[in-house]
Amino acid sequence: MAWFTIFLKIFFLLTPFFVISSFISMTAEYSPARRRITALKMTLAIIIVCLVLFWFGTVLFGIFGITLNSFRIGTGALLMLSAVSLVRGSPDARGDKDGEISVVPLAIPIAVGPGTIGALMVLSAEPVLISEKILSLSAVAAAGLLTGLLCLLSELVRRVLGVTGLAVLSKLTGLVIAAIAAQLVVAGIKGSFGIS
Repeated sequence: MAWFTIFLKIFFLLTPFFVISSFISMTAEYSPARRRITALKMTLAIIIVCLVLFWFGTVLFGIFGITLNSFRIGTGALLMLSAVSLVRGSPDARGDKDGEISVVPLAIPIAVGPGTIGALMVLSAEPVLISEKILSLSAVAAAGLLTGLLCLLSELVRRVLGVTGLAVLSKLTGLVIAAIAAQLVVAGIKGSFGIS
């Protein structure tokens, strides 16, 4: 799978525009310095979680005895639910605004939710060669980095796009995720029945 394809998939799975909306809302009363620190911590958390899931996905399949095709179908169903919630309206983004929000809930579960976790584990099972795995890891890290960068520039993004623009992009992200979910389910069903 091409680097850019993986990068785009992970980028959309991280629901960046919903993450930005949540970040703006939850850090509204923060000082600029605290907002930057929160964005940096969140970015680091997203990248670490994604890389660990991507690297150890196949190991977890082996431990739990789950087939890749079964996981594809389950992940596709979870992603479809996430997509529906994005298209119909933002999922619940509440959190402790007075406490540390960079890891929970911003990184997990707002950016890296159950559907994203499943998709990362499915993607991790696809590259066979170590060179392909490393290339894929760099794409995953780049997607997490770009999501964090957008949060660092959240005030600029909000001024350029506005609240309505962010809402529209969140819904479009939901449509892309729905397509990825459908693709996973179809691939899982085909694989389970040996259909090429």
